[in-house]
Amino acid sequence: MIIIPARLASTRFPQKVLEDIGGLPMVIRTAKRVAHLDRVVVAADDELIISTCKEHGVEAMLTSTTHKSGTDRINECANILNVDDNELIINVQADEPFIEPEVVESLINRLKTLQNNNESFIMGSCYNSINAESAEDPNLVKVVLDGQDNAIYFSRAKIPFNQGGGAKYFGHIGIYGFTKKSLKEFCNLNDAPIEDIEKLEQLRAIYHQKKITMVKVASTGFGIDTKEDLDRAIEIFL
Repeated sequence: MIIIPARLASTRFPQKVLEDIGGLPMVIRTAKRVAHLDRVVVAADDELIISTCKEHGVEAMLTSTTHKSGTDRINECANILNVDDNELIINVQADEPFIEPEVVESLINRLKTLQNNNESFIMGSCYNSINAESAEDPNLVKVVLDGQDNAIYFSRAKIPFNQGGGAKYFGHIGIYGFTKKSLKEFCNLNDAPIEDIEKLEQLRAIYHQKKITMVKVASTGFGIDTKEDLDRAIEIFL
C-alpha cells in the first residue's frame, strides 16, 4: 500500500500540496504517478484536500491536525484501515510530483528481501548521487552510509566534510517504506533531540539504533520545497 501524507498548513510553503502543476493539484499529480503500482491513499489533515482528491478520483482519508510528522500521519491512516502488521507501507511525499515509479519499485523489492530474511525492524528509503554544488543546498538532505548501505546519518549540511579530498555526496529521496509493524514501532519511539535540530524525522530511528536500509537509484525527480521549485516544475509542463 502507498500512503501519501498531505498537510495543508505547511510551515515553509502553505497549501503547496494543492498548487497547480500542469493542470493538476500537486498531491493529485503525485498520486497518479504511482497509482498503477498499488492501492494509493492520501492521508490528509484538511477537508479541502479530501474534496480535491474526491474530485479527481483519488482515495483519501482525514487524519489528525496535530501530527508532528508525515510518518505519524500515515500510521494513523494505516490503523484506521486496519492494515495487516506484515503489509508493506510506502510513504510517498505529497510534494514529489516527479517521483519515478521505478524508484518506488526498487524500494519495495529491497523491503521484500528484508522480510524474507526475517528482519525484526524493517525501514527503508532511497538516495542518489549528487554533485558538490547540489550538496550545498540545505533543502536537499544528504545521507552518509555504512558498508551495508544502511544510513549512518542524514543532514541538511554538506556531509561528509571533504577534509581528505575525494568526497562523494548522496542526496536523500523523500520516500520511506516500512512494514506496518515497524511503522507502529517507529511512531512509538521517543522523539530524538537531533531530529528537532535538523527537522528530519528519520533521525529518530538512527538515534534509537534502528537500521534504515538505503537503496541507490537513478532519479532526476525533485521535491517541491520552495516557490522556486514550483516555478521549475511548472516550466516542465509548459
